[in-house]
Formats: sequence, structure tokens, C-alpha cells
Amino acid sequence: MSFDNVYESLTEENDARWAFGTGFDDPLSGMDTSVPAGLDAAALGAYCLMLGDDALIFSHRLQEWVTNAPELEDEVAVANIALDLLGQARLLLARAGKADGSDRTEDSFAFSRVENEFRNVRLAELGGGHFGNLIARLFVFSTWRLALLQRLESSADPVLAAIAAKGVKELTYHRDYAAQWLIRLGDGTELSHERMQEGLAEVWPYVGELFTTHPLELVDAATLRAEFDAVVDQVFAAATVERPETGAVAGVSGRTGRDGVHTETMGFLVGELQSVARAMPGATW
Repeated sequence: MSFDNVYESLTEENDARWAFGTGFDDPLSGMDTSVPAGLDAAALGAYCLMLGDDALIFSHRLQEWVTNAPELEDEVAVANIALDLLGQARLLLARAGKADGSDRTEDSFAFSRVENEFRNVRLAELGGGHFGNLIARLFVFSTWRLALLQRLESSADPVLAAIAAKGVKELTYHRDYAAQWLIRLGDGTELSHERMQEGLAEVWPYVGELFTTHPLELVDAATLRAEFDAVVDQVFAAATVERPETGAVAGVSGRTGRDGVHTETMGFLVGELQSVARAMPGATW
């Protein structure tokens, strides 16, 4: 079988919309990255940065569970989910640099910014806790992000649409994995039920932020809530857990993660994320 270029040979089912650039210095290499007429290039770049930061930061938190999950099979599963999100982060951060005209690379965005320059939702940066905490965070994050990327499959920007299409396939698995564990723990023993309910109580104050639309977002986040709630109700019923009755965590003068206001754990996360890059500037593998 012959292909017009090397990227076509790498795509699953020869999907002409996208060339997966894994292994290339520029994950968007070979793509037409010009911003379509009618789109605000700066806003598109800022939005891709937000989505890229969500994936990058949550991927880092998931990586912390490698060697800590209850079974080897789950360590592999969580590691693979983390890698999926890291791949999404690479594409989105690269798209941000192309769209906003700065031509900044994924590494530049990941390793050369300070804490308050990251634009991820605060739920993505939560860490620690037991396995029930992890499952609660993963279920909420993947349910919300899957609904979001499904809408972005029809984005006016073909690059963002292609990234979303790839992400939908991955997030469908992420949500299913988390939902199965949520049901298993919630409807398991008395202790596992308690731990699952604790995990949900920890994450629930940060749910509201997911559906608060930021002025630069291309999708009205509020429109995702009904779909999110329908999935939550179905899974919670099977898991015999209750929706936590907790208030939303406050921002600072109305500013939250999208505005660069983060939890107290974010500084430690960023320090660890950037430690090698800062110790050896410009180093390559």
C-alpha cells in the first residue's frame, strides 16, 4: 500500500483528517496550521492553551499513581491514560503556539511558565488521597472532557477538530474505566463504599468550575452540564453512591484556574514538572 506522505502511513484506518505526529519534534508537522478566516487567532490560541494545560496537569497527577495503584493491571491502565492525555497536551500546546503567532513549542509552554501562567481548571491539579479519590477525579474529568471534545469535533478550526476527534476515542475509554471502578467500589464492601463517597466529596466542590464559561472559550461550558449530569446519575445509581451536597470552592475575586488562580498544591506540581528542564536548560534526549 502506498501513501502520499509518511503521516498517512501512521494514521489508524488512513484517516485523512489527521496525521499523528508521535515521535516527531513538532507534533503538527505537515499540517496546515493557518487559522481559518473569521476565527480570532489569539482567542483560538488561548483556548487551546487552556485545554492543553488541563491535559498536561492531570496527566502529571495520574503519573504519580504508577507503582501506587492497587494492582499491576491498574498501574498500566492509569499510565496509559496519562500518556493519552500527555499526547493531547502536546497537540494542543503546539496548536496554541501556532495559532497565537508566537510559534512557542509544547516544551516552551510546559517548562517555561510560572504557576499563575497555567490555565487549567483546578480539578486537574488535585492530588493525593486514596484510590477512591483518584477514581472520582478521573470519572468527573473524563466525563466532562469527553462531552467537550465531542462538540469540538465540529470546530471551525480543522486542526482543533482533528485533535478533538482523536481525544474522543481516548476519553471514551477513560470514562468507561473510571465508571467501572466507581461502580465496583461504590457497590462493593462497606469500606470501599465509604472510600468512594469520600473521593466524590473531595472532588465535588470543583465541579462547578468546569461549567463556568470563560470569555475566551469557544464552547459554552454551561451547555455540557445536562449531558454530564445524565451520565453521573446513571453511574451513581449503579454504584449506590450519593451526589455530594457540598458548596463550590471559592475563587479569588471571581478568578479561578482559567485565570491563573490555583490551589496551594499547584506550585509544588509545577516545580516537579519543570525540575529537569530547569536544572539542564536546553538539554535533549
